Formats: sequence, C-alpha cells, structure tokens
Amino acid sequence: MGGTDKSSRMTQAFILGAGLGTRLKPLTDRLPKPLVPLFHRPLAAWTLDACKSTGASRFAVNTHHLPAAWENFGEGEDVTLFHEPVLLETGGGLKNIEGWMADEPLLVHNGDIFSTLPLKELVAAHHASGLPVTLAVRSVGDARHIALNHIGDRVVDIRGKLGREDGTHVFTGIYCINKVFLDLLEKDRIVSVIPAFLKLAEEGKLGAVVIDDGVWLDLGERKSYLEAHQTLQLADPIHPDAKIDPTAMIENSVVGPGAVIGAGAKIVDSVIWPGGEVLSGASLKGCIVCTGNPVGGEHADKDL
Repeated sequence: MGGTDKSSRMTQAFILGAGLGTRLKPLTDRLPKPLVPLFHRPLAAWTLDACKSTGASRFAVNTHHLPAAWENFGEGEDVTLFHEPVLLETGGGLKNIEGWMADEPLLVHNGDIFSTLPLKELVAAHHASGLPVTLAVRSVGDARHIALNHIGDRVVDIRGKLGREDGTHVFTGIYCINKVFLDLLEKDRIVSVIPAFLKLAEEGKLGAVVIDDGVWLDLGERKSYLEAHQTLQLADPIHPDAKIDPTAMIENSVVGPGAVIGAGAKIVDSVIWPGGEVLSGASLKGCIVCTGNPVGGEHADKDL
C-alpha cells in the first residue's frame, strides 16, 4: 500500500531549462546550462532522476538557449519540450505549460540544481497543507532570503519585500504547486514567480518545508561546477570509454567518455568533457575542457 500513498507521490514535474547560463560561459556557448555534463551525464538527467524518485512520470521542460540540444533529452521518458523564443522567466514559463499540466500537484525543479534532497518530504508536506505552493528550503547556506513563521511551515517574507522579517532560510529552487497557482500568473507575460509568491505570503498561504538532509548544490557558476566534480562521487571519475595514455597523470579530475588524453599530459583538479582532447605534454590545473578544440600547452583556471 505504501507504494501508492498519494501523500508522498507526484505524477508530473516541470524542469526549468530555459536560462541563458551567462555565469557559466563559455561552457554554455556549447550547451544550455542544464545540459552541461556532471559526471558524464547532463545535469538535467540527474534532475530527472530526482523528480522520478517522487513518482513523477510526466515531464515538461522549457527551452530557450540552444533548443536543438534538448531533442534527445529523456529518451524513453514522457518528456514534452516547451520552447520559448522569447525568454518568459519563471512565472511566464509556468503559465506557458498550463494546458499540459493535469489538475493535480506539480513538482517544479530548477535545471541548474543538483540535489539528493528527500523530495518525498516536500511532496508529503504539500499534500498535507492544501496550500497553492510549498517551497523546499534549507537552514544552511548562502542567500538566506526566505523568512518563515515560528513553526517553519509558512513563508512570511522574501528578501524583506513585505517588511516583515529578515531571511533565515535558503530557497532551493524546488517547490510544489497546485494548478490554482497559475491563476495568479498572466498569460504571455515575462514575469518571475516571486511577485505571486509574495502575494501568497502576504495572505499566509505560501507553504514551506525545511529539508536539511541530502546534498544541495547550485551549479550555475564555474567555481561550484568544478567543486561538485571534486567533492561528489556520483560515478567513476574516469569514464571507461576515455582513451588515456599510460604515461598521463590524472589527479582529482573527471574525464568523460570519448575523451583522449595524450602521452605525458598532467591533469589536476580539472574536468574534461565527453570527446575532449588533451594533447601530449599538456599541463592543466583547475581547467574545464569544453570547447571541442584540442588542448595543448600549460594552463591554469581556464575554460578551454
């Protein structure tokens, strides 16, 4: 019976994939930010798995930058792509999938987030509350913009916009909504969800659940992207399909499938994307090989 308990299950999810990824350039010159590889898989593939852990089996993804890169995403899954020729922001993107969304709760997950949060706790809290929206928040981390009530189940302010409280918690970019929430969003408007969140907070109707268990990483910046590869252990860092000369030295680095590492190359604290090529004798430290061009010479803290 527990496997069909609706209090901890979700059937549909929306992955926000339309961001420009300007903070991750030049990585995002080749791929949309949610498709940059994390341990040999697109970041959004890890997100899809996280959503599936709640029971979700239907997925919407909004796209904007380099939309063709999404064509084979989620192969074998029920994934519907919603291209936005003009970027609609988070609120406009949600409103744009209104016709696709069934009249039941929806899990929303930012596409540049990696997490192992127990999302069933978010889903259960949302079902139990009956509120239009429930945010997953954390009590540790930077950007503590979310203020909660004394029992921690309602958001009372965001960034102090309502003049009520200073923030104490971090918004994870993961939340649940009921379809009625879309009534607060205007069609074909370029708008964030935050004004609608603030309206609900003002009325005491913006739910929250504190989830400090699990890993939560915002991979929208170069530093956090590199650190994730050095601190997480999601897969063998050296993909078995990489071709590495036996005289090459690889230390605390991730090398993707089809990558070629030449003789005597030295790679430290770096990420080599699938198909990347590091020439013989090259020396890389803190680098990301992502452009598709062969890399030789000595480099530190560069995207190549």
